Amino acid sequence: MRITDHAGHPLGASVEGFDHTAASDDDVAALKETVYRRKIVVLKGQELSPRAFLELGRRIGRPETYYEPMYHHPEVTEVFVSSNVPEDGKQIGVPRTGKFWHADYQFMPDPFGITLIHPQVVPAKNRGTYFIDMGAAYEKLPDELKHEIAGTRCRHSVRKYFKVRPHDVYRPLSEIVEEVERKTPPVVQPTVFTHPMTGERVLYLSEGFTVGIEDEHGEPLDASLLQRVFEATGQLDRTFEHENIHLQTFEKGDLLVWDNRSLIHCARHTTAPEPTVSFRVTVHDERKLHEGLEAA
Repeated sequence: MRITDHAGHPLGASVEGFDHTAASDDDVAALKETVYRRKIVVLKGQELSPRAFLELGRRIGRPETYYEPMYHHPEVTEVFVSSNVPEDGKQIGVPRTGKFWHADYQFMPDPFGITLIHPQVVPAKNRGTYFIDMGAAYEKLPDELKHEIAGTRCRHSVRKYFKVRPHDVYRPLSEIVEEVERKTPPVVQPTVFTHPMTGERVLYLSEGFTVGIEDEHGEPLDASLLQRVFEATGQLDRTFEHENIHLQTFEKGDLLVWDNRSLIHCARHTTAPEPTVSFRVTVHDERKLHEGLEAA
């Protein structure tokens, strides 16, 4: 196994020669250390079946199955499918997922630490995923803004980007909203926490899932504060040219592994999408999201 940091940018590393069926525990530990240090790792030369992809994920941590079945791979439910390519005339998974800034499972009580993506059908032109390192973004915030968010908490919910399911057709919208709020009620997390693996201070909010901010007593703060943080971190830049935004590209045979605690991401889609299929496995590592959850 050979690990090479991507030159010219603080994010990213490539790993060649990694075989999860033959890797030692030390190899897996080195891979995870690189994920925490470089935030995104690209495993090269990976051609895995859905079952083998899941087994790779199990070498890294404990897989989390997505809570909505329509995203599941038909044979391996732990594999989340994003696809706009029907199979035998049937839609497998969900098309155009993740076209907004978010951390995976940010709206759930126990978010996982690591995300793995294995592209299956790779677009010819508009390939890649946008990322923002929210540890580095926090360090760049003006001191005044850091002071304003100190000790605050953010409220996260899936309601803004919840995708209507096949069985929701013809249901009253109010009924769907009530079910979403009941199954996935908003959760509250610290606006800034200490990464348990690196000790880095991480800003934990996203334009896609963060719906409110409150003080240490639970009193709501003005929504303009969130908007100012979104703007400062680059999440409102629709050109994706903000200095905090990193485009991670990939090719067939690549498998991306990233730090879901400190990165938010946004899928790269266009108005005329090319065929694209990706599989996702998400895993809990040895620690909770932050120390507050360890004690909960």
